[in-house]
Amino acid sequence: MELLVKMGWDDWFAAHAGASSDAGRPGRVVAEQRGEYRVRMADGEVAAILTGRAMRETAGDRLERPVVGDWVIVEPVAGDSTVLVRAVLPRRTILARRESGRGAEVQPVAANVDIVFIVAGLDGALNLRRLERFLAAARESGAEPVVLLTKSDLAGDPAAPAEEAATVAPGIRVMTVSSLDGAGVDEVGALLAPGVTACFIGPSGVGKSSLVNLLAGDPVMAIGAVRERDAKGRHTTTHRQLILLPGGGIVIDTPGMREFGLWQVDEGIDAAFPEIAELAAGCRFHDCSHRHEPGCAVRTALAEGGLDPGRYGSYLKLRLEEETMATLADAEGRRERKKGERRMAKGLRAVLRKKGKK
Repeated sequence: MELLVKMGWDDWFAAHAGASSDAGRPGRVVAEQRGEYRVRMADGEVAAILTGRAMRETAGDRLERPVVGDWVIVEPVAGDSTVLVRAVLPRRTILARRESGRGAEVQPVAANVDIVFIVAGLDGALNLRRLERFLAAARESGAEPVVLLTKSDLAGDPAAPAEEAATVAPGIRVMTVSSLDGAGVDEVGALLAPGVTACFIGPSGVGKSSLVNLLAGDPVMAIGAVRERDAKGRHTTTHRQLILLPGGGIVIDTPGMREFGLWQVDEGIDAAFPEIAELAAGCRFHDCSHRHEPGCAVRTALAEGGLDPGRYGSYLKLRLEEETMATLADAEGRRERKKGERRMAKGLRAVLRKKGKK
């Protein structure tokens, strides 16, 4: 079990394994690409496949399928080095986003993460609105968010953008780091104590893989060439994978995310905008949308200069997106229920026809 403990296994997961562990052995999903999995077990890493039609096709929710960081119960296949995933253990945290497009399908990003590093590069203008979006999702996940500003060597005064980021991340640690000269790398590594799992999320080319390589002390992640005209690295990570660091910490690197649609982040939005959540407690109506209702404490603070207009606009945008997603999800849920009802009715008619022929 020593390797499993290094991978983050503890009493919480052991307690939640329950009877599932009687049917197989525990392991942690360390890589996933196009439905193919790698699972790290007590005696090494193996390839894994899913069992059961429901788990493979996930007729209901994609969250039912394993994601990198999950602890699973596996069972060996006779005469084969591959194992079967029989169950996904309960998750301590789950970071997810809405898939791009007009639907409301969820895309899990990483499971059982303790720290979510939200990565932005200082080789260009800092996108505060994007940071707020990532912070809402990270807050909802249950993990601790940390804002990580990379390429500090390209910023004349990295303290200035760090202060700017702090204005939209109240109570959140903001760190600057450079993979080129190593500034701040040790401070990031200090957060990755043995057994602590961290996930790095952000757009392509911000230097996530370069930083992971420095933390690992080895080029475990491929890195694209740096363009001479703007010093930006090309994104090369194509799938999620979990890496055990020499110091005992665990990191999950993810592909760059051009879009990060919100998925069920009602509480996450409030946590990302605490000043607005506090003001909302003084609104006349408990379900105030803060758009047009009379007696809105949020709009009053905005008019009196007590609330940043940029924060207010971003809050409304994320709220509208969350409401739209909830409506889509409800509509899709109704469609799935109707499909299920039709399948049940069809099966019942077949049974009745069969009985009528006897």
